[in-house]
Amino acid sequence: MSVKIRLKRVGAKNSPVYRVVVADGRSPRDGKFIEEIGTYQPQKKGDNVSLNMDRIDHWISVGAQPSDTVASMVRKAKRNAPVAA
Repeated sequence: MSVKIRLKRVGAKNSPVYRVVVADGRSPRDGKFIEEIGTYQPQKKGDNVSLNMDRIDHWISVGAQPSDTVASMVRKAKRNAPVAA
């Protein structure tokens, strides 16, 4: 079973909202998923992505493969993360 971290589309027509989910690679885009670990609201200005980085790191450590879009969101979130002093 290949596990993927990818986007699931929700929301009304012409007003998309995406959930970042962990799902079996064989399940459909908007189908069954294992865990929801974030959201992405493309029409919102400013901070439109929220990710649970602890869970993303966990799933990647056990072999889940992020999609290209989710991987870029994760890189951007890690780059903009506040540095603990």
